[in-house]
Amino acid sequence: MAASSSTPVRHPLTFGLPWPEFNDGLSYNDDVSLSDSGSTLIKFYSSKYKSSAPLQGWLQRIQNGQITVEGRVVTDPNTVLRVGTQLVYHRLPWKEPDAPHMLEVLYEDDDMIALNKPSCLQVLPGGLFQQRTVLTQLQWQASLQSTSVGHQRAHPVPVHRLGRGTSGILLCAKTQLARARLATHFADGTSGIGGKRDNNKELGKIAKIYRALVTGRIDRDKVIINQPIGTVKYPGVAKGLYVASPSGKPALSVVDVLERDIQGNSTLVQVQIQSGRPHQIRIHLSFIGHPLLGDPLYVVGGQPKFVDCKFLDESHAEDGGYQKPTQPVPGDCGYHLHAHQLVLSHPTTGEVIEIIATLPSILQTREETMEISIK
Repeated sequence: MAASSSTPVRHPLTFGLPWPEFNDGLSYNDDVSLSDSGSTLIKFYSSKYKSSAPLQGWLQRIQNGQITVEGRVVTDPNTVLRVGTQLVYHRLPWKEPDAPHMLEVLYEDDDMIALNKPSCLQVLPGGLFQQRTVLTQLQWQASLQSTSVGHQRAHPVPVHRLGRGTSGILLCAKTQLARARLATHFADGTSGIGGKRDNNKELGKIAKIYRALVTGRIDRDKVIINQPIGTVKYPGVAKGLYVASPSGKPALSVVDVLERDIQGNSTLVQVQIQSGRPHQIRIHLSFIGHPLLGDPLYVVGGQPKFVDCKFLDESHAEDGGYQKPTQPVPGDCGYHLHAHQLVLSHPTTGEVIEIIATLPSILQTREETMEISIK
């Protein structure tokens, strides 16, 4: 690992606070626009946020006193709104699903920090996970450090995402400059460090290498997958589910076979991605007929296991929102995918830095397992 402008962390550190039983709930603010003036309270919420709750769910929330108009609780759903009125929807505290809370620090300097994210921990708030996220632990850690040094410190912010079920390296920026430059590196593509591509353009400034365990035996030693990735409507996924789609955005994955397990009917692979579309590796490997072992969502062809996604459950849960989907969703865990290696150009010094996250035992080759046992 190359040195940066400040003294980097070169040994594993861990941090993390246990999750409270219930989160703090949330508040969502709105100002009534000119186009919404004259609407009723129920029409405003049921039309503007129909992906959050069905009509009956919004009625329940209003009648529960969870919405304030100009700071005053209003329980009449037919209250007429005027332009400029301030609305607040108060989402009640709830018990989020179980999630790990400890994070390992792989690298840290004045500009950035790289974490080893465990599987089943979400990176940013979304859906049922609003508190039990990497971002929350970063905020809590910064608060503890601020208390110890006596002044407020900004918390690091993730500059990319890993799926909830994906483990491994997560890069976070500690300054606005580092955040902007690292975001640019990721936006430019993760196709390698230095040198030239075939079209004589410079390679990207980040290279990401993953390990994955897939079903079936991949016969070729190297597979290049350039299947575009787009979205389709899918219950429980408000912005649509990412799938293999001819009309989607370009995506490139390079797959190298590391080991074949004929008896277990599985293949251990290394994957380097260029574009970094959401769920790209899961989609691409399933597209070529080898879904990740244990993947509850994607099947052969890069499509969801359940293709009939027109049905929408209009019933609502206790908090008024939609019931948790019974069919698999992208955040479900069970597959084996690990962001193992990250090589990047440092956002301020330009030096090349290599970061490695220890492999889970199930993603180690037999030779690697033997070497570890000898040590």
